[in-house]
Amino acid sequence: MTIKEMITAIITLWNLLVFASYGWDKYCAVRNRWRLPEKFLLLESLLLGGLGAWLGGQVFHHKTRKWYFQLIWWLSLAILGSVLYWIWKGGVL
Repeated sequence: MTIKEMITAIITLWNLLVFASYGWDKYCAVRNRWRLPEKFLLLESLLLGGLGAWLGGQVFHHKTRKWYFQLIWWLSLAILGSVLYWIWKGGVL
């Protein structure tokens, strides 16, 4: 496995964890349990978790009405796409 493939696998795993955290927060919200802070959800989205966050929001119908979540989702998707492009096409690694 090359370094590019390892980094991509780690990013994929991270996005799965971000997706799961949105699902968990929605589960807790419906049952009036302790929730994950919004700052945590936004931060993990910005830290290359944009795809998992966006998918989690869409699949679980969670945080979709809040404009700042949508802004962060699109921003983090752009960052994620740029990083993956840089890794695979930029010839750095």
